[in-house]
Amino acid sequence: MITAIVLISAESARIPETAQALADIEGVAEVYSCAGDVDLVAIVRVRDHEQIAEVVTGRVNKTPGVLRTATHIAFKSYSSADVEAGFSIGE
Repeated sequence: MITAIVLISAESARIPETAQALADIEGVAEVYSCAGDVDLVAIVRVRDHEQIAEVVTGRVNKTPGVLRTATHIAFKSYSSADVEAGFSIGE
């Protein structure tokens, strides 16, 4: 499973509707409204990299109210005290 964090600038008058529309997109796990440099943050969880492009550029960017996005791929970090953490390639 691949997790992407999508930072979204949206039309201020449409933030609630835009957030709801984003939350309804398959592959979007969570949507947060926030104050600061961006208006919304969407957590996208998909099986492969091709799906990220499909979800973000094909659906998120085309959602009414979305002005621009920045996508960041998230890699899980573990504490050095976590003796049970394991890493593998290809999961």
